Amino acid sequence: MKRLWKRLIINFLRDKTIPAEQQDFSPYEIAKGSRELRISIVSFIKDIFLMALGVTCAAFGLESFLLPSRFIDGGVTGISLLTTEVTSAPLWLLLLTLNIPFVMLGFKIVGKQFAIKSAISILGLVTVLAVVPFPEITHDKLLVAVFGGFFLGAGIGLSIRGGSVLDGTEILAIFLSRKMHTTIGDFIIIFNIIIFSFAAYLLSVEQALYSIITYLAASKTLDFVVEGIEEYTGVTIISAHNEEIRQMIINTLGRGVTIYQGKGGYGKTGATRKMDILYTVITRLEVSKLNTEIEKIDPNAFVVTNSVKDTRGGMIKRRPLKH
Repeated sequence: MKRLWKRLIINFLRDKTIPAEQQDFSPYEIAKGSRELRISIVSFIKDIFLMALGVTCAAFGLESFLLPSRFIDGGVTGISLLTTEVTSAPLWLLLLTLNIPFVMLGFKIVGKQFAIKSAISILGLVTVLAVVPFPEITHDKLLVAVFGGFFLGAGIGLSIRGGSVLDGTEILAIFLSRKMHTTIGDFIIIFNIIIFSFAAYLLSVEQALYSIITYLAASKTLDFVVEGIEEYTGVTIISAHNEEIRQMIINTLGRGVTIYQGKGGYGKTGATRKMDILYTVITRLEVSKLNTEIEKIDPNAFVVTNSVKDTRGGMIKRRPLKH
């Protein structure tokens, strides 16, 4: 088993452009390659699991909630649902057909690995929709709108965490935002307004309004799944009492602090002086406590907060404090 693992590591490290007999790896390189290979395998398994779970959740939301009540969502999925209601074409076939161009576009603007994963996820969703018979859960329109959006948003979010997409709208939004110098959010909003307008005309205003609830539920669930339970906030602090504030953040909040060397400009003449600038990342639930503690130390401190989408490493998770 050890020999097989070592052979896998060597194959993992080997440069395909150089003959194998000319490549020799030290024990350190073997150990490093072993760690990298383990991380790659674990990451691959995790991505596959998230993609499979996302496909199942999305298919359940579509089959058990949205399709029986004729509700739609935004994006390519919404176009597919709307077309299914108007033409009676199979939903799985429309999802497959409409997403093919976006997967090809994703290969061009994002990368090969992303395109392959997205193709696998979409094929998985199409297969589950075509093969697995999900039961209808409820006839209550509000419950259908909320929980249909919840499961669909959870499925899309889990797929994104696995490195793929189930809906090609985001890929198109990225492409057009680069070409037309607009934001991704602006394009998605305009795109969905057009879809829901057609839904109001082709189905009914009531169906369109319930579909908007579905879209909002799906969007919030997607954000929750992708960004996680804790939303982080970056805080920049400029104060004459920076050392006391630094000690407070470390000892009271149990967080790490980054110190920048900066210069402050003030007054009509723009006079400058050197100062230490503190930066820390906390959860949004701790912002109020941090502001209170800063107020105790320096009421005149200049504090700037900004939303942080994701973090990795460092002292983000609370560490146990020694008393």
